[in-house]
Amino acid sequence: MSHSTHLVFKSPLHQMAASTCTELWIDSCAPAELNYAIEHGAVGATSNPVIVGEVLKKELPAYAPRIDALIKENSEASEDEIAWKIIEEMAGKAAALLHPIFVRDNKKRGRLSVQTSPKFWNNAAAMIKQAEHLNALAPNIQIKIPVTKAGIAAIEEVTARGISVNATVSFAVAQTIAVAEAVERGLARRKADGKSSEDMTPVCTIMVGRVDDWMRVVAERDGITGDPGATNWAGVAVMKKAYGIFLKCGFKTRLLAAAYRCHMHWSEFVGGDVILSIPFKYQKLFNSSGIKVESRMDTPVDAKILAELMRFEEFRRSYNEEGLKVEEFDTFGPTRRTLRQFIAGYQDLVGLIRERMIPNPDVK
Repeated sequence: MSHSTHLVFKSPLHQMAASTCTELWIDSCAPAELNYAIEHGAVGATSNPVIVGEVLKKELPAYAPRIDALIKENSEASEDEIAWKIIEEMAGKAAALLHPIFVRDNKKRGRLSVQTSPKFWNNAAAMIKQAEHLNALAPNIQIKIPVTKAGIAAIEEVTARGISVNATVSFAVAQTIAVAEAVERGLARRKADGKSSEDMTPVCTIMVGRVDDWMRVVAERDGITGDPGATNWAGVAVMKKAYGIFLKCGFKTRLLAAAYRCHMHWSEFVGGDVILSIPFKYQKLFNSSGIKVESRMDTPVDAKILAELMRFEEFRRSYNEEGLKVEEFDTFGPTRRTLRQFIAGYQDLVGLIRERMIPNPDVK
C-alpha cells in the first residue's frame, strides 16, 4: 500500500503496517495486548484454547468471578462446556475490538481467528459442525482448522459454506498447497451454487518457529551435526518457498507466519503480501529492537544455509512441493508434536475450570 512519507511511525511494526502490504496481526485475544497491537497497526488477531488458557493463568483474579458465575448459571454443565463458554466469550470481546477495522476495510481485514477443538483433529464432521457454531459468534470471525487429512476435507467444506478459514498446524510447503487447493475447490462449489465469496478472506498459517524447533529436535535425536545457526532459517525458507508458489498460482488464500522464535520471523517477511501474527511479547521486543524496516521477502535464503538445511530429510519434506502427501500430514513429526501440545494445553485450560468447579477440599 502507498502512504505519505510524512506519516509519523509509532514503532517499527507500525511502520511496516503503514508503509508496506505486509499485514500485522497479534497472536492473542487478551484485550490489553490486542489494544496495544491495534495501536501499532494490527488489523487482525489469532487465538486458540492454549492462548485462552495462558490469558486465564495471567489474569485469573479478573476472570475468576465470571468463571464462577458461569458454573453457577450452568449447574449441569461439564468442565469442557464451561471452558468453551469462556473461550467464546473471550472471542466475542476480541472480535468486538476488531470490528471497527472490519467495517472500515470492507470486511477484508479486522477478523479474529478462533480455533476448533484440538481434539477434533481427525474428525472432519466435528470440525465442520463446530466451525459453523463458532462462525456465528460475530460477523468478523475466521475459523482455524488444523492441516491434517481430516482438516483438508473440513477446510473445503466450510469454505463451500461461506466460512473464512485460517488453516493451522502447518509446517510444510505441501501442506500450504493442499490448503490453497481445498479452498479453491470450496470457492468453486460456492460459485457453482450461485453464492458469493467476495467477502471471504482465507488464510494458511505456517508455524515458522515450530519448523525451526523440529529441525533442532531432529538434529539432537538423529545426531546430526553442522552449523547450529542454520536451523533458525528453516521456517523462513519454507515460508519464502511457499510464498513464491502462491504468487505464481494466484491462490485466493494468503499466507500467515506464526510461532515466533526470533526477529527473522518478522524482518525476513517484510514487504510480502502476507500476514504476520506476532505474539505480544515479540511485538514489544521487535518495536524496541532498532531493526531497520525494509523489504526482505524477495531476498532468498543464503545458498550455504539452504545447503546445510537440505542435509535434513525432515527439512526436505517441509521445503519441497511434493515432500508430503495428504495421507502423511497426520504422521509428520511437527504435526504430531504440535497436536500433542495443543491438546495438553486445552486440558490445562479445562483443569483451571475444574479447580473452580470442584475446589480441592484439602486446601483452605
